[in-house]
Amino acid sequence: MKRRKFIGTSAAASVGLVACKTTNAMAPASAESTELKGNINHSVCRWCYKGIPMEDFLKSLNQLGIKAMDLTGPEDWPLMKKYGIHASMCWGAGFGIEKGWNDPSLHAELIADYSQHIPKVAEAGYTNLICFSGNRNGMDDAEGLKNCAEGLKKIMPIAEKHGVVLQMELLNSKVNHPDYMCDTSAWGVELCKAIGSENFKLLYDIYHMQIMEGDIIRNIQDYHQYFGHYHTGGNPGRNEINDTQELFYPAIMKAILATGFKGYVAQEFIPTWDDKIAALKEGVTICDV
Repeated sequence: MKRRKFIGTSAAASVGLVACKTTNAMAPASAESTELKGNINHSVCRWCYKGIPMEDFLKSLNQLGIKAMDLTGPEDWPLMKKYGIHASMCWGAGFGIEKGWNDPSLHAELIADYSQHIPKVAEAGYTNLICFSGNRNGMDDAEGLKNCAEGLKKIMPIAEKHGVVLQMELLNSKVNHPDYMCDTSAWGVELCKAIGSENFKLLYDIYHMQIMEGDIIRNIQDYHQYFGHYHTGGNPGRNEINDTQELFYPAIMKAILATGFKGYVAQEFIPTWDDKIAALKEGVTICDV
């Protein structure tokens, strides 16, 4: 299942992940505990493992040493707290990926929705809340940027008051999310500059930006001050981040560390191994530089 469709449903809806059943004979055992170096704050996107019951998944995260989980809402947080798993990227406000802040006709509803959700995030002890530009639908990029900035500026005071950071995700419009507007680092950085608040950042998705522009390490070096969060994924295919794909994640992680980044890096690949927890363990180990 593509995340676009998953996000488009209610956060409380029960959605099954259709995962590839490829067997990897070399997959390591997943039951063993993992000792991590502590340089990278590891997280994982829940939707990629939606087929695993939440409590079982949380137990696995404890075994693997993963301290956080992305893309969860208020209905998930009590159980996550039980297992000591932090909500590193919250969701639940807005209309999903395709309908976002570039459409002024949605601003009143978006402002009301985010104004209600931001305090919930803060009260739960969390910081990051995702948002989206929306699709172009024939709109010029400059106009869309102006519209996003005008709408988002209206909720920055409440975000700043509660210490919540709105993070707009950079997504590719070539393969997964046709027509999505916030599809390059340059556009996203200009939006950050237009808003002018430390409570608005970009969620830099490495998989998506490899498709759109490449030059991952240079862009991290040049724009890191605007990036508040990172997602992984193997390209092509958005599967495991090992040597089956073209990105070399140890070097990317070292580049992120070199910027002084203290936030979270979340695994967002769709596992193809039968043992999906073993695939997750491998991904975290690769990134644990």
